[in-house]
Amino acid sequence: MTIFDSVQKTKREFIPQEEGKVTLYVCGPTVYDDAHLGHAKSALVFDLLTRVLRANDFEVTYARNITDIDDKIIKKAIEQKKEIKEITEFYTEAFHKEMEAIGVSKPDIEPKATESLEAMYALIQQLIDSKHAYATADGDVYFDTSSDSEYLKLSQRVQNEDDRQERVESSSLKKNPADFALWKSINDDTITFTSPFGKGRPGWHLECSAMIEKHLAKPENKFSVDIHGGGADLLFPHHENEAAQTRCATNHTLANYWMHNGFVNINGEKMSKSLGNSFFLKDALREYDGEVLRFYLLNTHYRSNFNFNTQDLSVAKKRLDKIYRLKKRLFDLAQNNDKTLFQEELLKALSDDMNVSSALALIDEMITTANETLDTPGKHKVLKRESISNLAYITNILGFGVKNPFEYFQFGIDNATKETLGLLISKRDEAKKDKDFELSDKLRDEILDFGVSLMDTPAGTFWEKL
Repeated sequence: MTIFDSVQKTKREFIPQEEGKVTLYVCGPTVYDDAHLGHAKSALVFDLLTRVLRANDFEVTYARNITDIDDKIIKKAIEQKKEIKEITEFYTEAFHKEMEAIGVSKPDIEPKATESLEAMYALIQQLIDSKHAYATADGDVYFDTSSDSEYLKLSQRVQNEDDRQERVESSSLKKNPADFALWKSINDDTITFTSPFGKGRPGWHLECSAMIEKHLAKPENKFSVDIHGGGADLLFPHHENEAAQTRCATNHTLANYWMHNGFVNINGEKMSKSLGNSFFLKDALREYDGEVLRFYLLNTHYRSNFNFNTQDLSVAKKRLDKIYRLKKRLFDLAQNNDKTLFQEELLKALSDDMNVSSALALIDEMITTANETLDTPGKHKVLKRESISNLAYITNILGFGVKNPFEYFQFGIDNATKETLGLLISKRDEAKKDKDFELSDKLRDEILDFGVSLMDTPAGTFWEKL
């Protein structure tokens, strides 16, 4: 299996520190607002990575954090006159529901910043003791970037006097302009935590380093984790600062492999709240089936910037529809775990730095061949068994085709109409059982008037939206 290392800027063979075992950490959401398509893209990329690793027989421990300590959260709580916990729990729950809707599996570990404060205090103290951090007269604690000869090598930036770094606090008490806060002293009535360094709040970068050390790192290993992932916008300063903290406080290098997914653009423009084009996932889910969004957002290679537009989404849906139409065609057949050449080739493509384009081409070819064969006379028992197994494999490794094929084609029909259709179908089934074919035909016409089609199978009667 190969992975493109976004720091070394080359494709590398993946070899974990412990044979057969993988530790993966991905930066999760700051829970002060709804998830947008950028969050969805990143979550989907690393969900796919986890599936591919497991398909290659790796035992994966996947951690994705929840940032529930942040100035933006506090600002929102003040604006809405709510408790911090009320804000964070609301948006955490919403995030989980939306991730479930697009088929993102839960991480094995989901640490929260609020549950990791002791680990943060310990990391700060280690940095102070090793002369890589210092406290100011006003109670702040900063990382001393001049003390770290490796600083900026991760992001490969060149720093000069005019370099104004994003998310780096301005203070006349700092030794260097680039130094970033590990602990921010707060003496007002907002939310604070009592630490060995006084009242205040932890720095954003510190949180991830501490959670990684607490949940994933092992003293005997060179690297805290095998793979560290996140959006491309996090490489600097967030991941740069994470790496510096870990390197200087522990005996670990933060990660052996770094993976970053590309940006999401909306109709050709970089998605940004300031531009007013930040497309919330909840809004997209009102218009499109979650699996359609999953298929579309994974449609292009994870490292590429993604341009979201409704025209391309419609094309992607038609491609996903083909999977479901084959699944519908084989609906009554028993599941099996037959291994096929197609599955080997699909895993090989995805194991090449998650080459989704090649994987989807293989799927298209498999579906076309299956349909062409099924259109010819004969029972095609072997082909049917292999196709059933192939569809199940696609579901397992890519998360496509998870639904009942008839339910998939019901998207866009409101619940009240679905309930009415269910009652009409039940009445029609009873009429057929009683051999009241006149009533059965009448009910069938009533059902069809809703703009749906019917399919009678040994497993029952199913309908789909035309």
